[in-house]
Amino acid sequence: MLLTGGLKSLLPHVLRRIIRCKRLSISNTSGMAEGYKQANVVILHKSLADDFEKFCRANEGPLPLLYRSQPGDWKCPSLSSDSDIRTDCLQYRKYEHGACTGSLKSLKEYSEQLKDMVTFYLGCSFSFEKAVQKAGIPIRNVEQKCNVSMYKTSVPCYSISMFHCNLVVTMRPIPESKLGAVVLATSELKEAHGAPIHIGDPGLLGIQDLSKPDYGDPVHLHPGDVPVFWACGVTGVEAIINCRVPLAFTHSPGCMFVTDLKNDNVRSLGGVPQVHCISQDPLHFSIVSAEAAQKIKTLETLIGIDPGERGIRHLQRQGELLGACLAMSHAGSVLITTGFPTHFTHQPPEENDGPPGALAIAAVLQALEKQVAIVTDLRAMDLNKKIIEEAVQLGILKKPIPLLSYQGESADSALMFLCENGNLERPRFDHLVAIERAGMAADGNYYNARKVNIKHLVDPIDELFLAAQTIPGVTTTGVGDGGNELGMGKVKDAVKKHIKNGDVIACDVEADFTVVAGVSNWGGYAIACALYVLRCCEIHERYLRRALGFPRAPSERLWLPALPSVPKEEKLLKTLVQLGVRSGKTASLEMEVDGLPFYNTHSCMIEKLL
Repeated sequence: MLLTGGLKSLLPHVLRRIIRCKRLSISNTSGMAEGYKQANVVILHKSLADDFEKFCRANEGPLPLLYRSQPGDWKCPSLSSDSDIRTDCLQYRKYEHGACTGSLKSLKEYSEQLKDMVTFYLGCSFSFEKAVQKAGIPIRNVEQKCNVSMYKTSVPCYSISMFHCNLVVTMRPIPESKLGAVVLATSELKEAHGAPIHIGDPGLLGIQDLSKPDYGDPVHLHPGDVPVFWACGVTGVEAIINCRVPLAFTHSPGCMFVTDLKNDNVRSLGGVPQVHCISQDPLHFSIVSAEAAQKIKTLETLIGIDPGERGIRHLQRQGELLGACLAMSHAGSVLITTGFPTHFTHQPPEENDGPPGALAIAAVLQALEKQVAIVTDLRAMDLNKKIIEEAVQLGILKKPIPLLSYQGESADSALMFLCENGNLERPRFDHLVAIERAGMAADGNYYNARKVNIKHLVDPIDELFLAAQTIPGVTTTGVGDGGNELGMGKVKDAVKKHIKNGDVIACDVEADFTVVAGVSNWGGYAIACALYVLRCCEIHERYLRRALGFPRAPSERLWLPALPSVPKEEKLLKTLVQLGVRSGKTASLEMEVDGLPFYNTHSCMIEKLL
């Protein structure tokens, strides 16, 4: 029997010949014939071949099609020179009516049946291992001399005819400091599954226990490692099981067909990818192109000017807009709150900074087909209902948004509001956004910029943001321009030091992400534009859909109308004036926000962001 020592450097045709002679003492082909593509194998009746090919095309992440044979053809000339699929895998599995009925070393005894069967060769993640090692990244399963871990997920593939199943993934522990490098090393190797489809907590894929893989061996994480998941060709095996065909064969998971093709023909996926952490509990990272990330940083810089000279540059933290928007991009349901009753002697006391920005965010979230709701003060429900109705009439929103109130009547009110029956495992919202929303100070009161306590006009919506910190998977964003807004607790020390009256007015309640803008509405517009940028980013879009289904190319018909525009914002501000909603700084019922004229100030900012 040959031992494994020199197998990594063997040429593929030599390795296949040794496998064919059954002279190997190995259980999988990970690390073998380094730098050459390996393939998953599915063999099924010719009557099913066209549908299975469509299934592969529809799920290219797990099932990148390298070659489809003719019925009864045991060779694959475009992949290898002298192969025989009946003998050149370490081990095979036989499936009858969806059940595995045997493990086989050879398929030669089924040669007669194979005359009416078609072989599919599908890309494999073993193919990218050399590229990963070249980047200085350890392959833990190779180090531990075991097969890679493979798991069934709760993520459904795109179904075609009788072929349907959930995605199967491989997991490789990667040091956190190497996450960007491993994504970069694998993203262009599309025929080896490409970039990861998930980085972080396995529970987000429906995987309960990493120590119990469905296929392969458990691979142990080192301290500082993060579980990274790639789409896996064993998805094809699950499809065969689910469709219950009378007879099918596959490779045994981990026992790949080794091709003669080198891994040097890369296919770009639209830019250089970056990795960003969007949640610590559960641990969750997202992927975006460097180009999209830079555009969003430019948006953040644009809104960071300080026309009121309040010293907001001291509150700004780079990358907060990107982090907030990545978290929203992954969210299925978003709760927005706004409303700052600074004009306590007027009716209504609200200012006109906040609602336009909130509606700009909501409009894009609607276009993203996410669930959106707004929570506001009970006393302001009628006003906000009218604003939402007008926004629909003006074409800002495509449909009305549910309007909620929260009074915090008991200790568990916030959890009952945010989660079904208060169950932390069933949150109603994945992300909370506060934009120009009065925030609670350290003494429990709410202050406007002039240090006037307006607590009697503010419902305790802060409690929702505090409760969200205890709910795994729920993240929060605060948008503000003065430090007394909900969510600005993250920068409260800077507010106390640099903002007038900051020692009294500083909001004490933190958000995960803090977007600081010269005017809060600008922050809302920037979030809307950044969500659009992410939606147009091919790298991020693939990650969101787990490399399943077809790329959803952005359609101008659906997307551009959702973005804020000067005409829409002009009409909305006129509506707010008619409803008696005043400018924050001056209490004026003119075409201005925070004392700044709409024309040539706010209108110019909207145009710059667009």
